[in-house]
Amino acid sequence: MADTRPRLLLIEDDPQLGPVMRDVLEEVYDVTLENTGEGGFRAATSAEFEVMVVDRRLPGTDGLGIIEALRKRGVATPMLVLTALGTIQDKVRGLDAGANDYLVKPFEFDELFARLRAIRRVFSGEGPYVRIGSWEFYPESRAIYSPYEGRAILTVRENELLRLLAVNPSRTFTREQILGEVFDAGDQPGTVDTYVHYVRRKTDVDIITTVRGQGYRLGAL
Repeated sequence: MADTRPRLLLIEDDPQLGPVMRDVLEEVYDVTLENTGEGGFRAATSAEFEVMVVDRRLPGTDGLGIIEALRKRGVATPMLVLTALGTIQDKVRGLDAGANDYLVKPFEFDELFARLRAIRRVFSGEGPYVRIGSWEFYPESRAIYSPYEGRAILTVRENELLRLLAVNPSRTFTREQILGEVFDAGDQPGTVDTYVHYVRRKTDVDIITTVRGQGYRLGAL
């Protein structure tokens, strides 16, 4: 029977961590483990993978250099960088090199799996996402993902309400402002309360914050 698991290329030189990661990731993925940058580059350019995990520090080379070289070769596969370097500058360098996400060691495997799911969703056409606490909101596909319960699909009005708040995360909107931006002429302020309730019911009560006497803003979970 053919293996239907998505193919993952893991480039990790640590002789202990690499095999452990391979074994855990194989719960979901068909994993190819390479322990050098050169081997990883050859594998990435000779076979198709759905996602890649690349260690930042590799013997004889730098993981970011491998990513840059692969991007120049036209390899568009989503890539996640693993590193012990966690400063903002290091993260920016990784993203600028062409990585889709960045995870700092030590890490929890649950978070690694969640991040891999996220970058694969973007690559597969769900579009860019907005992180709201631990939730991932994809306005283009009206999908929002819980780290624990999977995906919920929003209606058009629910999606537009959450999109309005998500692109203005520090702004509080009155009910009248939300009505004008999201709903039809003639709808009443109570409609906003109803749809806030709908969004919370599908996600989490704290995903939208009620600002007493003013209106609503994006929550901070």
